[in-house]
Amino acid sequence: MTKTPDHIARMIRVDQAGEFGATRIYAGQLAVMGDRGPDSAEIAGMAEQEASHRAKFDALMARRGVRPTALQPFWDRAGFALGAATALIGPEAAMACTAAVETEIDRHYSRQLDELEETNEDPELAAMIEEFREDEREHRDAALAAGAERAPAYPILSGLIRLGCRAAIRISERI
Repeated sequence: MTKTPDHIARMIRVDQAGEFGATRIYAGQLAVMGDRGPDSAEIAGMAEQEASHRAKFDALMARRGVRPTALQPFWDRAGFALGAATALIGPEAAMACTAAVETEIDRHYSRQLDELEETNEDPELAAMIEEFREDEREHRDAALAAGAERAPAYPILSGLIRLGCRAAIRISERI
């Protein structure tokens, strides 16, 4: 096994952490909403896609010898808490959470793709990111269509979640 360059290892590490965090957010939402909430079926479908993304990143990490973030136990609890808290506020807040997270992930994945395409480096990783980015965009669009912007204090809620996502991305790249 050849050593994965540090900048590529950081990309894989943070992307796996993000997909893991997304599965935990959806788990928290579904724990509160159950299977009878107005958007439960949609959330469950999104959760399945995120679990598939995570499994593919897990396999890539194992194959390339990339360590996961040391903060995974924290993201486990924080993601679940964020999902549960937004679902407790209401279905629109749960969707606002999804829209905010997926907006930041779209930006993050787009930056990574720009970097990989500029250097024509790691076509396998670029293809994964491009595929997953499209899924994340669909999740964002579905959340907006489901009323995310009708959540109480939407601009504040969305802004705080997006800020948290940006911080989580920066931290997970390194730690």
